[in-house]
Amino acid sequence: MTETEASTAEKPWPVRTVARKIGDWIHRLGAVWVEGQVTQVSSRPNTQTAFLTLRDPSADVSMSVTCPNWLIREMEPPLREGASVVVHAKPSFFFGRGTISLRADQIRAVGIGELLARIERLKKLLTAEGLFSAQRKRPIPFLPKGVGLITGRASAAERDVLANAQGRWPHVRIKVLNTAVQGSQAVPQVMRALRIFDADPEIDVVVIARGGGSVEDLLPFSDEALCRAVSAAGTPVVSAIGHEPDTPLLDYVADLRCSTPTDAGKRIVPDLREETERVRQMRDRGRRALHGWVDTQTRLLTQLRSRPSLADPLGPVQRRQDDVDVHRERARRAMLTLLAKDQAELASSRARLTALGPAATLARGYAVVQFLDPEGNLQVLRSVSEVEAGAQLRVRVGDGAIGAVAEGEQG
Repeated sequence: MTETEASTAEKPWPVRTVARKIGDWIHRLGAVWVEGQVTQVSSRPNTQTAFLTLRDPSADVSMSVTCPNWLIREMEPPLREGASVVVHAKPSFFFGRGTISLRADQIRAVGIGELLARIERLKKLLTAEGLFSAQRKRPIPFLPKGVGLITGRASAAERDVLANAQGRWPHVRIKVLNTAVQGSQAVPQVMRALRIFDADPEIDVVVIARGGGSVEDLLPFSDEALCRAVSAAGTPVVSAIGHEPDTPLLDYVADLRCSTPTDAGKRIVPDLREETERVRQMRDRGRRALHGWVDTQTRLLTQLRSRPSLADPLGPVQRRQDDVDVHRERARRAMLTLLAKDQAELASSRARLTALGPAATLARGYAVVQFLDPEGNLQVLRSVSEVEAGAQLRVRVGDGAIGAVAEGEQG
């Protein structure tokens, strides 16, 4: 079988053939500029080759780099682990081990100015995407039931946060996850701890804390991947990195920025003494307000009770009863007067009728006799002799005619 034939299950290539083909393909690649963080430096004085390990700070990816030993010794300042560098290297394949590495001929340390310029460009990019917007920031709970603290192991930042938080609120529950806070391992470890706390229902707020340091030391907290992870977290995040002048990009994307870890311990929980005093003041204010309201209502009731209608509720009724009695008596007297008047008029009318009636006239023996003369005129009889024979007599008693008297009869 020749190496030009296709590889099949029946006619597979040997390892040497595969390694040679991979090496031929890799060796055809040109030199490239690579940026990363140095995680390991091995430069022995009696050797001609130095070995480096470059790591991508935003991902769990690393590559081996070889270079002449003098290239490491001539670098100023000396190359150390955690430094950011730019390497000009050509990929190479080691046939015997089947591994790939970079063969470097230039190594340049990334200066502070270049680091700050890159951070500034990333800041503008994240600002344009809205990751620093105040509208997306979540409020910190007033009294979180659990606090997640991400910081270095046995660090001053951890002691400051714990001491201040527990001093203000002794019953606060704080879970601590220790991670690297500088170097190539810082970003992935902090992101892993953030995911753990974000998935914990007992954690209401996450604090990422670190003490002060150089720009290179704080570089992981301006990493783009970490900033995006904090922005995507569902739990509010507090940034407490470095001192007051230190402002990594994490400060802008976090929901709350604290100037120092000590400041974070004071701001994530309330002060028990202050809250107790505030409760006492509010209780006193409530008591005074209640007493004032009761006094006001008492005065109002006193004023209402002092009014005549409530001070003597039966008085108006009694006065109205007296008025009713007076008007009733007045009506009775008026009625009696009217009846007496009508009775007097009735008696007077009866008396007149009795006096003018024929019965009374006859009872006195008095009569008026009228007769018709020959001409037919009605005349009053003064004597019997005046009546002619055959005359008709009419007797009137008072004003009424009683009847006619026949001829020769006396009336």
